[in-house]
Amino acid sequence: MIDNHNQDIRKDEITKASMPLPLWRNRDYLLLWGGQVVSVTGAQVSQLAFPLLILALTHSPAQAGIAAALRTVPYLVLSLLAGALVDRWNRKLVMIICDLGRFLSMASIPLALYLGDLTIIQLYLVSLLEGTFFVFFDLAEVSSLPQVVSKEQLPAASAQNIATYNIATMLGSPLSGLLYSVNRLFPFLADTVSYLGSVLSLLLIKTPFQQEHTRSTRALRTEVKEGLKWLWDQRLVRSLALLLCGLNLVTGGITLISIVLGQHLHASAVDLGLLFFVAGIAGVLGSLAAPLLHHRLSFFVIAISTLWAQALLAPLLILAPNLFTLGAILALLFFLFPIFDVLQRSQRMALIPDALQGRINSVYRLIVFSSNPVSLALTGLLLQNVGTTFTILLITGGLTLIAFSATLNQHLRRIKAPQSRREGEPVREGRGPPPVKGGSYGCDLPPVCWSRWPRWQPRCAFPSIVQSLLP
Repeated sequence: MIDNHNQDIRKDEITKASMPLPLWRNRDYLLLWGGQVVSVTGAQVSQLAFPLLILALTHSPAQAGIAAALRTVPYLVLSLLAGALVDRWNRKLVMIICDLGRFLSMASIPLALYLGDLTIIQLYLVSLLEGTFFVFFDLAEVSSLPQVVSKEQLPAASAQNIATYNIATMLGSPLSGLLYSVNRLFPFLADTVSYLGSVLSLLLIKTPFQQEHTRSTRALRTEVKEGLKWLWDQRLVRSLALLLCGLNLVTGGITLISIVLGQHLHASAVDLGLLFFVAGIAGVLGSLAAPLLHHRLSFFVIAISTLWAQALLAPLLILAPNLFTLGAILALLFFLFPIFDVLQRSQRMALIPDALQGRINSVYRLIVFSSNPVSLALTGLLLQNVGTTFTILLITGGLTLIAFSATLNQHLRRIKAPQSRREGEPVREGRGPPPVKGGSYGCDLPPVCWSRWPRWQPRCAFPSIVQSLLP
């Protein structure tokens, strides 16, 4: 009896030792997350001040839209190359260098304002440089997260990462309005300092940001092609990417629309800051609600519910008679935005093997963010030439189309929660044939495929984009 009791105790000790630390006790995750709270808050402070500064200099929403679009252009040009390089390079070093680069580029704005030499061309260049460094930093950061936390913690960690952006919106927006009303250079100075805080947090992290693997001697083109083929062979991941691409296309200009609507209602910079403060609180609540909802509802139910709700809320922006009503509608939209994002992100990261994280995420985000420059530039042009009402009606039509396509998408219906497993252990869930290795990629096909196994075999020819959106 004593031996059995001792064996039970030892088993309990082994089980507890093998369990991952809770996120709030994971020192390196807290450092990574805390550094991003500081950095993203600083970025949010400057991003709200950016259109305000351009509108003050040029009185042109189109110019503000172009500047915002330039920040997203590097994703179209560099993301595939950056993804392959991030898988080769030291991810932590990449993130540190990018933060230092953003520190220098952002510091040029308060310096130019102080000297009285700021031009719209400089703002365009800073926006382009910010976007370039962001491409490498973002891919390195999202590829590193599965190394800092366990697989079963990915949904919670993803929720907190999305909450980081919304906390930044909540804190950064009123701070930006307040700083901008005191002096135009202060928001950009705050962002400059925040990048140094991010660098410090990265230097203190001890966990390696990638697994040890043999240094690749293959051509970059071959590795990029490998990432493209893996993503396209995974119909689920492909469907999520295309849906998010469409969602970004129609909602990418919501912030600019809100600023213009606020100015029509005679809102000051401080008023606009408070408006986005409320929206940020709603975004934090939405990102934290996502894992809780996923415990009770299927991915499909949550996805179509949030998408249809956005389509119904968007046209109400036209009817907002005052800032209070505008803030309430924005808060509801910002509550819904992160829910779908949190769930798709955790699902995707759990499926991608570490050696391919940079490449797959670069391809995925290239698809997702490819519509951002078009959205931002088009929103600015539409606001300037046809007004807010027609622009919002177009957004409503786009959201309705996306919600309809998601409702018909059979791949979303079969999504299950990411499963934790030991290294090298095949994915098994319920009944079905053993998982098939994905060719040279060394990854298992997801268990969601077993209801129609033959359709998930790797294919030589790429199916059409339309097939990935329809059942």
